[in-house]
This record gives sequence, structure tokens and C-alpha cells, in this order.
Amino acid sequence: MGTPYLSVVIPVFNEQESLETLYHRLAETLDNLGFSFEILFVDDGSKDNSKKMLVDFYKQRPHQIRVIEFNRNYGQHMALMAGFEYAQGEIIVTMDADLQNYPEDIPRLLDKMAEGYDVVGGSRQNRQDKLWRLWFSRIHNGLRRRFTQIDMEDEGCMLRAYSRSVIQRMLACHETSTFIPALAFSLANNPTDVAVRHASREAGQSKYNFYKLVRYNFDFFANFSRAPLEFFTICGFVVATLSIGLFVYIMVHRLLYGPELEGAFTLFAILYFLIGVLLMGLGIIGEYVGRIQADVRKRPRYIIRRVLDHKIQEEVSYS
Repeated sequence: MGTPYLSVVIPVFNEQESLETLYHRLAETLDNLGFSFEILFVDDGSKDNSKKMLVDFYKQRPHQIRVIEFNRNYGQHMALMAGFEYAQGEIIVTMDADLQNYPEDIPRLLDKMAEGYDVVGGSRQNRQDKLWRLWFSRIHNGLRRRFTQIDMEDEGCMLRAYSRSVIQRMLACHETSTFIPALAFSLANNPTDVAVRHASREAGQSKYNFYKLVRYNFDFFANFSRAPLEFFTICGFVVATLSIGLFVYIMVHRLLYGPELEGAFTLFAILYFLIGVLLMGLGIIGEYVGRIQADVRKRPRYIIRRVLDHKIQEEVSYS
């Protein structure tokens, strides 16, 4: 088989309940497209039966399926980057393995790509997530539009299509914290969105709990915006101005009325407030400094333990 036209990259982390159904629905959809394709499953350190199931899929279609195995869990976006390194198609489609994305919607993305777009993102309609996640997503999308140049409809949807040129630009970026949809949007010449369906999770558990979503927001804005730093810079000017005004007021009051013990409690309250603002500012700076440190060390973003490929059988690699 020659170079495929389409590559589908799917990160997998403990998804044994949905993998069998995903495999059959995806294979049927791609078989009906009428052009060559490949499927790349990236096992992101699964602890359940997912790894064995992926090996079985590979044995069934060794010329169309490849499996990349990490030595441990590195996260969804690192798994996608590893898949991009091995993908050979002119168009690369990504999707989740939990079947909340419909494999049957892939032709929608390809039809839009045929119109000349280099990135097509899925925009989930009638989302089936829990209310608190919908609320959290709405806040995040609002902040993203306000404080970054990334204005896409649905950043959290992983059902997306990319041209080969955009994939190559992303692979040329070597930062350790990567957010694929936002990074691709910032590197694309002509991105767009298309409506796709969204299903409720029928098996397994979401890998994003509340804490991880909060961390995701911190990481995202530290990677794509200086707004947090600018916010505390403004806070610094405001607090300094108020402090000068308070100092003048206290001095005038002392000269006119003499010292008052009651004012000490007000000063303590103001002092504690300023200390809180200072610690928050240091925390924000620490987020940026931590990313600088991680990038300067240039440690491997992930380690690939094995690649199942009919051409090479298996390979041990460091990336």
C-alpha cells in the first residue's frame, strides 16, 4: 500500500469499554470513503485491556492500522503529537476514543477541507456533558475570546481535520505544553468550523475532572496569552496609587486629630489584602517561569516504547 490520503489519529487511555465499537464504526466509515487511509492508535499508558485490544486491531488490518505505545501516561495532546509524527496522510483527522465524537461525521470535515480550508474544527451541537462542565466550558471560551487571538467556536472538540502543512508547522514547535486545537488555529492560514454531533459517554469515565480542567485553563492561558501578567501589572499600579492616597490620608488625619488605635485594624486588613495579591501575582509568574524551565531543559516530551507497523514490526524510539 502506498502513502494514504487520510490519517486518523486517536489517543487512547483506559477506553476498553468503547474501543471495540469505535473500531467497527470507524472502519466502516473509512471503508465507504473510497480513498486510502490509515488509523493510528496512540496508547497513552493504559492500565486496562486497551493495549491488548489495539494489538488485536492491528493484526486484523496490519496495512491500515498502526499502534504507538507510550511507556507511561503523558496526556492527550502529547499522544496526538506522537501520532502526527508517524501520520503519512495529506489530511490528518483527530478524534477521541470515548465515542462522544461520531466517526460518521468525518466526511463532514473532509467535505469542508475540500473547499480550501487548512484546518476544520468540529463544533459540538447539543452537547451531552454535565451541567458543570458546560458552565466551565462557557467561561473558558469567553475568556479565550477576550484575552487571546484564538477565536474558534469549540476548542474542546477533538474531532478536527488538519492539512499536512499545518501538521508540519506544529511538529516544528517544541514546547513541552501543547494544546493542539489552539496551536493549529494560530498556525493556520484559513481555519473554519463545522457542526458535528456529540454523544453522551456511555462507558468509562472522563479523564478530565474539575482539578484537571482548572489546570488546563492555567496551562492554556500561560501558553497563549500574557493577560494574567498584564492583569497583575495593572493591579500593581492600582494598588500603588491607592497606597499613596491612603498614606496621604493617614498623615493628614494624624496631623489634624492625632494618632488613633482603631486605625491599626484597618491597616492590618489592608496589609493582609496586599499580601494576598502579591502571593497570587507570584503564583502567576511562577506558572510562566515553570514553562520556561521545562522548555530550557529540553527533556523528551514523551517516550515511545513500541510502534506496531507492518513495515517495521516494532520499534523502540525516543522523541
